[in-house]
Amino acid sequence: MNTASQNRDRAATSVTAARKGAEPSGGASRGPVGKRLQQELMTLMMSGDKGISAFPESDNLFKWVGTIHGAAGTVYEDLRYKLSLEFPSGYPYNAPTVKFLTPCYHPIVDTQGNICLDILKDKWSALYDVRTILPLNTHAAELWKNPTAFKKYLQETYSKQVTSQEP
Repeated sequence: MNTASQNRDRAATSVTAARKGAEPSGGASRGPVGKRLQQELMTLMMSGDKGISAFPESDNLFKWVGTIHGAAGTVYEDLRYKLSLEFPSGYPYNAPTVKFLTPCYHPIVDTQGNICLDILKDKWSALYDVRTILPLNTHAAELWKNPTAFKKYLQETYSKQVTSQEP
C-alpha cells in the first residue's frame, strides 16, 4: 500500500473514531473528553501542518499514533519520529502520556523513548532534584556541546535503528 492511500485510510479511520467518540474501553461516548478529543483531531487534520500528524489507533479516540518531522536547520532535519499518545479520562486537566516509538537521541529522552518531563507530573518524588531531571540522557547532553559530533552520532544511531525496525 502506498503512503497516500495509507494516509487516506488512517484519515477515514480517524474520522470514524472522532464521530464515535471512542473511549478506552471501546464503547461510544459523547462525554466532554471524547468531544474535546474529537475537536482536537479535526483541528489537527484540517491544519495542514506538514511537520506533524496524529491519528487514533484503530477506532480508539484515547490512543493516538503521531509523527513529527525534524525541524529544518536542526540536527533532526530530514528525520521522522513516531510517537504514541495516550489520553487519560481526566484530559485536558491531566496530561497525556507521550512516548517516542522511534528511538530518539536527545538529552531529555531516555533509551526507552520516555520524555524526561514526565517525572515533573505524576512521577515526581521528593527524592529528585534538578540533577535528576536535567539531563536524562547524559551522553546526549555531553555530545550536545559539539553540534557536529552530535549530528554525526544522531544520524548513525537513527539509521541503525530505523534499518533494524524494517520488516
